Amino acid sequence: MDIVTAAVIRDDTKVLIARRNKDKHLGGKWEFPGGKLEPNETPEQCLERELLEELSIKVNVREFICSNKFVYEHTAIELLAFNVQYISGDFRLVDHDKLQWVSIQELENFDFSDADKPIINKLMESPNA
Repeated sequence: MDIVTAAVIRDDTKVLIARRNKDKHLGGKWEFPGGKLEPNETPEQCLERELLEELSIKVNVREFICSNKFVYEHTAIELLAFNVQYISGDFRLVDHDKLQWVSIQELENFDFSDADKPIINKLMESPNA
């Protein structure tokens, strides 16, 4: 099972979501940005690295929010979600074709990958989680 991380980056009352490039697996789906854990890496280090690689931003990984195990037809993952503080950098798209700041209530209006949906449910239940 692959371990994958997801960042909930907040700006006042909004959270950042990203749409995967059409040519990527799950292309066109929205997600909380992040990526796959590499050997000898903590989830926090993974998020810092992935957000720098994929969005060109530096972050501070904060509290753990939740985890979710999900089986896709080609792989099984455990998705670990964390609150993440944006520190610096100009957002640049690499694995995504769009970024959007949305309220927690608006999250249900987007076509998210199945593994990300429990994060949305957790945020809806506890917006300050």
